[in-house]
Amino acid sequence: MRPSPIVSAIGTGALALGMAIAVAPSAGASALPAEPDTDNTSTTMQEALERDFGLTPFGAEELLQAQTEAFDIDAEATEAAGDAYAGSLFDTNTHELTVLLTDAEAAAAVEATGAETSVVTHGTEGLAEIIEDLDRAGAPNGVVGWYPDVESDTVVIEATDPAEAEDLLEDANVDASAVQVEETDETPQLYADIVGGDAFHMGGGRCSIGFAATDSAGNDGFVTAGHCGTVGTSAQSADGTGSGTFEQSVFPGNDAAFVAATSNWTVTNLVNTYDGGSQVVNGSTQAPVGSTVCRSGSTTGWHCGTIEARGQTVSYPEGTVQDLTRTNVCAEPGDSGGSFISDDQAQGMTSGGSGDCTFGGTTYYQEVTPALNSWNLTLTTN
Repeated sequence: MRPSPIVSAIGTGALALGMAIAVAPSAGASALPAEPDTDNTSTTMQEALERDFGLTPFGAEELLQAQTEAFDIDAEATEAAGDAYAGSLFDTNTHELTVLLTDAEAAAAVEATGAETSVVTHGTEGLAEIIEDLDRAGAPNGVVGWYPDVESDTVVIEATDPAEAEDLLEDANVDASAVQVEETDETPQLYADIVGGDAFHMGGGRCSIGFAATDSAGNDGFVTAGHCGTVGTSAQSADGTGSGTFEQSVFPGNDAAFVAATSNWTVTNLVNTYDGGSQVVNGSTQAPVGSTVCRSGSTTGWHCGTIEARGQTVSYPEGTVQDLTRTNVCAEPGDSGGSFISDDQAQGMTSGGSGDCTFGGTTYYQEVTPALNSWNLTLTTN
């Protein structure tokens, strides 16, 4: 079985792409508003879904409730599937959770939990093996990345030059029938450009906080993107009152970092929704592919979309990063490191992507749980 994303690469280097975390500076710093009650934070996310998905208030409320229920069902269904488990899909239109299986005999036990089932050939583990073969071969010029599409049970290679993708398939010696090649004119970029603004700063650059966390020594801090700074890099809050140091950082390979607060930064379990409110973080349960997810960042604020795939390899100009999660949420430079959250469950930190919040695009995040586990960090949830 393939190891979890960050755990497999932490320590060898990881792509750092800034992210907004649920950490607020102490008095005088301008990161997050006062802690709201749970009802208000639910309403905030509901309103964001109304805006970004074009839903009515009732439709957004119904989607959030269905997705929360799907999280619980998915945990039971995954256990019921056992070795036959091959991934999960949540449909934001029908509100159905489908569990993919490599063995039809497991279907009855899974369906008893309330999930739909579908039998596939490769599944998450089989597709992960193809991804590993492609990773070993490396991305040639003209190939921008690849990811497992569990719904079609294939690996998708995105290329500005399809001929280069065919060469990659030959070099990696993978089964061409399990791969789709898609031509694109978009080239992913990291979002930690040198721009002015708030959030947190390191030298002349700006990134966004991901999520508040505490290390094994009891030091408060936050996770963000690795490309935002190397170990030892200094960080400051937007108004300069809070300070910290990059204690861990990996990039390329993965894209994650932990900044330990050294003064005037106090952890909270909040994510800024940029409308005067916040979203509470109560855990880090991984949302199924297809689930709604919202992103907070210091350039473009609060935007929502859906999770499209996990295990994406992205070839940035600065280096290649594996095991990113693909979304259709928009983002722009300075949003790097910012929070991705589904309901009240932390998902990951913004790495990079293509497009912007005027025309839309694709944005990738680094999963938060493997980073927490690799560095023995505890997510702040109260």
